[in-house]
Amino acid sequence: MITIGPYQLAGRAVLAPMAGVTDFPFRQICRRLGASMVTAEMSASNPALRDTRKSQLRLANPDDAEPRTIQIVGTEPLHMAAAARYQVESGAQIVDINMGCPAKKVCKKLAGSALMKDTNLVRAILTAVVASVDVPVTLKIRTGWDPESRNAVEIAKIAEDLGVQSLAVHGRTRACRFRGLAEYDTITRVVEAVNIPVFANGDINSAIKAKTVLDYTGADGVMIGRGAQGRPWIFSEINDLLNNKKATSELFTANSLNLNHTRNQERFIMDHLLHIHDYYHEICSSDNNVNLTKRLETSPKSEDCQKKRNTEKHTELAVRISRKHICWYFEQMIHMLVDLNNKKDLDSVASQGLKQEVKRLITNIETAKKQFNQLSSRNAQLEHVEHFFGELHTTGDIAA
Repeated sequence: MITIGPYQLAGRAVLAPMAGVTDFPFRQICRRLGASMVTAEMSASNPALRDTRKSQLRLANPDDAEPRTIQIVGTEPLHMAAAARYQVESGAQIVDINMGCPAKKVCKKLAGSALMKDTNLVRAILTAVVASVDVPVTLKIRTGWDPESRNAVEIAKIAEDLGVQSLAVHGRTRACRFRGLAEYDTITRVVEAVNIPVFANGDINSAIKAKTVLDYTGADGVMIGRGAQGRPWIFSEINDLLNNKKATSELFTANSLNLNHTRNQERFIMDHLLHIHDYYHEICSSDNNVNLTKRLETSPKSEDCQKKRNTEKHTELAVRISRKHICWYFEQMIHMLVDLNNKKDLDSVASQGLKQEVKRLITNIETAKKQFNQLSSRNAQLEHVEHFFGELHTTGDIAA
């Protein structure tokens, strides 16, 4: 069992923090589907940005399952320490430090993975943050700055010496961004070099890949990022495989499209969609939270008119976020069907009918995705998803 400070994780698969992805509804569904820890979106340490709506939405939510974990990013040790204290005061139970983000807008400020170029600054930030809070501090890094500067082992040792209580290591350098394949040899060396929990991260998009990486690196756990987008049940699949249970993946297999698969997907997608609308409507309409509700200036307009405009803004936000999250499910279904259509055992004459049916389904899903992106209300989105799966169910099982 993985232990981080006073917290023991029930499983070995955790959700990576991802800006624009790991909002509260997504964290909730990943937890429900087996993630043993979830982390809120990356939050800037700059105090000038603290009261923005985006920053407020990234605070720990009291309804998050424990341990409530947030991630901070920045370059100034004092700002990072202050940000850590602020997050803990706001409910965080674990503070994660981002030294792994490869985004240009982060790295050009020498934050995220750019920090790995300056070990003295790494020391200063870790020292300041660990000393500033009485909750566990964790760290996410990459293997290095570029392929010629893989210094993850050095950074890991520094972190352990300064009191960091777990590490997540992405198997690429900052220069690699997300190009090419993740490598796990550096992660293996990190695992061998420290005595704190290490999570392997990068290109883990199936239960089998998770087990392979765990076996190869000796890591304590895996951190899933992009592999969970549109497929939050990957955590259940990993847990089942590692516990030698009947794999949930039999319901969500790339070898077939069956009714169990689509009915489970429909349930999860509908729940996720409802949660997005309920959450953002509640957050944005809260009269008591001035940081999350952009107040309309006093004007001759009636109170009813102002309420109507507020409702429209709340609906617009939820619809926009729903489009992004729900379309990931459509994309995952397309990827699954493309994989099915590319299988060698579908090349026989007897399988040509199946190949044509799969192509038809891909076209239908692509159309459904395009249509969903044009919808502008909660009810329209819910009805569209329900109609889409209703049509899909009439297809019956499709198996290789």
